[in-house]
Amino acid sequence: MPIVFLASQAPVAQEARAALVSRYGDAPLSQAGVIVALGGDGFMLETLHATQSRDVPVYGMNRGTVGFLMNSFDLEDLPARLEAAQETTLNPLALSATDAAGMVHELLAINEVSLLREGPQAARLRISVDGLVRMEELVCDGALVATPAGSTAYNYSAHGPILPIGADVLALTAVAAFRPRRWRGALLPKSAVVRFDVLEAAKRPVMAEGDGQSVRDVVCVEIRSETTVRHRLLFDPGHGLEERLIREQFF
Repeated sequence: MPIVFLASQAPVAQEARAALVSRYGDAPLSQAGVIVALGGDGFMLETLHATQSRDVPVYGMNRGTVGFLMNSFDLEDLPARLEAAQETTLNPLALSATDAAGMVHELLAINEVSLLREGPQAARLRISVDGLVRMEELVCDGALVATPAGSTAYNYSAHGPILPIGADVLALTAVAAFRPRRWRGALLPKSAVVRFDVLEAAKRPVMAEGDGQSVRDVVCVEIRSETTVRHRLLFDPGHGLEERLIREQFF
């Protein structure tokens, strides 16, 4: 199986790549049977975005901090680990954001799409689901829509639920909701199309962000699951995303 090794710019990741390439060789990306990503979760997201046009699984080894999407690092027995690895398929979220100048921006996000206030005043958002207005006004610091894979990240920090990886649902979570007071959000089917309209956008500017990509001064944002794009992740047996999501809830 031709292996391609990709690494973040962190010295520890570059050193790991050099050691692995010396031991196992390094195939051109065009011939990859599997991609081994060395870094943290941020680098894994970068790798998945950069290689999404290739139907090649990605096996991460943690040379970063948290490493939720990564396996443990070890120089030994890599071919055997890859052979035994279990595959999880993820679909990203598609974001269509219209800014104040009328330009439409299209992005894909694997973890979540967030709307966040840009200035000192709280954002005012109207929320629609599948064309039906569900909340006329949410006054908040922001709101986000998270996939199961991203539910333990910003979503969980904002008191959103952790979602099982096999669940066909999305989490809609408020960030510091002021009105309605204490509103935590909703669980929506994966097929749902969520629309946020920014009320008083000029006075209360809002930005949209997904996987480190951002659009400033948005006036409306639509979010849906992009089922035509799939990301294939490999995990060691017993350490896949399903197990990690369950374990995270009992810390």
